[in-house]
Amino acid sequence: MTVILGLDPSLSCTGWGVIRAEGARLTHVANGQVPTETKAPIAQRLAALQMALADVIETHRPTRAAAEEVFVNKNPQSTLKLAQARGAVLAACGAAGLGVNEHAARLVKKAVVGTGGADKQQVQAMLKILLPGAKIAGADAADALAVAIADAHLVPRA
Repeated sequence: MTVILGLDPSLSCTGWGVIRAEGARLTHVANGQVPTETKAPIAQRLAALQMALADVIETHRPTRAAAEEVFVNKNPQSTLKLAQARGAVLAACGAAGLGVNEHAARLVKKAVVGTGGADKQQVQAMLKILLPGAKIAGADAADALAVAIADAHLVPRA
């Protein structure tokens, strides 16, 4: 059995989702979102993000983690904020001794929906099928669960 923490890093709201993979069977464990206070200094926002994810890791004890590969926005400020949030997320994983697999967005969509050009609604519809009964906290949590599912399909089990 493998417990996978999927992550959708963002400075404004990071999504997380935990699934259990036993063979081809996937089970929803938990999911949520970590918003940060937009008016707070960047250092406080990053610390809050790192601490919240440390709590998620402590609570759910994942075997490994997965995140979407970083992409470069047209706006350099947005790219920098995303990179800083990813740093906080990866630091929380590293501090807990978790390895983090990275997957391209198109690969995540292909693993979940069957096509790399799927939109968010198609991904969310497939999550309802793949994780029946899961109450999903929001769009960022849904993206994180999709990353975890893709990781379960794309990375060989240990």
